[in-house]
Amino acid sequence: MRRLAILGSTGSIGRSALSVVQSHADRLEVVAMAAGANVALFAEQVEQFRPRAVAMASGTAIDRLRRHGSDAVTEVAGHGSDGLVALATRADVDMVLCASSGTAALEAVLAAIEAGKMIALANKEVLVMAGALVTEAARRRGVEILPVDSEHNAVHQCVHGRPAHEIRRLILTASGGPFRGHSAEALAAVAPPDALKHPTWRMGRKITIDSATLINKGLEVIEARWLFDVPPDRIDIVVHPQSVVHSMVEMVDGSILAQLGVTDMRLPIQYAFSYPDRWSSPLPPLDLARCGRLDFHLPDHEKFPGLRLAYRALETGGGLPVVFNAANEVAVEEFLAGRLGFTAIPWLIAQAMDAHTPAPVSTLPEVRALDAWARAYSQALAPTVQLKG
Repeated sequence: MRRLAILGSTGSIGRSALSVVQSHADRLEVVAMAAGANVALFAEQVEQFRPRAVAMASGTAIDRLRRHGSDAVTEVAGHGSDGLVALATRADVDMVLCASSGTAALEAVLAAIEAGKMIALANKEVLVMAGALVTEAARRRGVEILPVDSEHNAVHQCVHGRPAHEIRRLILTASGGPFRGHSAEALAAVAPPDALKHPTWRMGRKITIDSATLINKGLEVIEARWLFDVPPDRIDIVVHPQSVVHSMVEMVDGSILAQLGVTDMRLPIQYAFSYPDRWSSPLPPLDLARCGRLDFHLPDHEKFPGLRLAYRALETGGGLPVVFNAANEVAVEEFLAGRLGFTAIPWLIAQAMDAHTPAPVSTLPEVRALDAWARAYSQALAPTVQLKG
C-alpha cells in the first residue's frame, strides 16, 4: 500500500489523481489532502477518502470547512505554506503529489525531499523557480522526482534506465493551442474566452492561457533541463496537434523513442503512483488505426515569442527563470481580467527580464525575494501597457 499526500486535490490534476486512487484502492491510500478555497468540493473529497490530516490555503477556508459539518475532518494540519509542509512531511506519507498551482508548494516539496518522501510533481513553478535547489536536494537525499506532466512523464518512460551518454536530445510535443494557425493580426485581437478554449486538454485557467501563448512549453523546457540534466540546446519542441505522441527522445544512433497514449492525465499520474511497477488501467487503450494521420511541425517563434524568452531565461540562468515565471503569472492575471492584450503577455515578461540584472540565486530566501520583486515590477508596469496588442 502506497500512502499519499495530495497537495491540490480540487484542481484538475488532483481530481484525476483521486480517480486513480479509486481504481486502485487496494494499492493506494490518501492519508493527507490539501486544497485551495473550494470548500464544497474539498468537503466531498474528505468525506469520501477520509484522510488523516487536511490543510487549506487560508484560515478562512478552514473555518468554512469546519462549518460545513463534515465528521471526516480528523486533523487540520494548518493553512497556507505551513499547512502544505506539515502534510508533506508526515511520517505516514510515502509519496507527495504536488498538484497545487502557484508557488506556495515550493517549501513543501523541499521539506518532503528532506524527509525522504518520493515526489510526484505536477507543479511547474517548483522547478522553474528553484530547479537547482530542488534537484540538488533530491540527489543528496536519494529521492526520486517523478514528473506527472504528460510531456515529462513521456520522456521519463523513454529514458528510464538508459545512461545519459546514449541520449542526444529531448523532443517535447505541443498541441499548439487554439491559435496555431492564426495570423499576427488575429492574435492581437484574442480575448480571454477565446484563449480559454483549448482544443485537446481540459485544464485550469492559468495553464490554459499558458498553452495558448506556448509559454507553457517554455516552462516545460526549463523543467526538462532540471528533471533530466540536459542542456537547453538539446531540448527541442515540435507542434503535434493530435496530442497522441506525448514526447520523444532521440538517441545518439539516430533512433527516436516515443511515448504514445490517450489524452487522459490519469495515465501519467498512475505511472508515477505505481513506479517502478506498471498497473493495468481502466482507461481504453489507444486505437492507432482510428488515430489517422499524425502531424509534426516547428513552432512559430515570431508569433509566439514566449518560447524565445524561456530559452533565454534558461540559457542565462541565475534568477532569470524566476523573473520569467513571476512576470508571466502577473501578465496572465492581467489578461484574464481584461486589462492586457494577448500579445502583450510576452511583451510584459520581456520588460521584466530586461530590468533584471542576472545574478546567482542559491537559497530559498533569495528565490522568494526575486519572485516578489518581479511580481511587483510587472504589476507596476502592466497598467502603463493597457491593452497593448
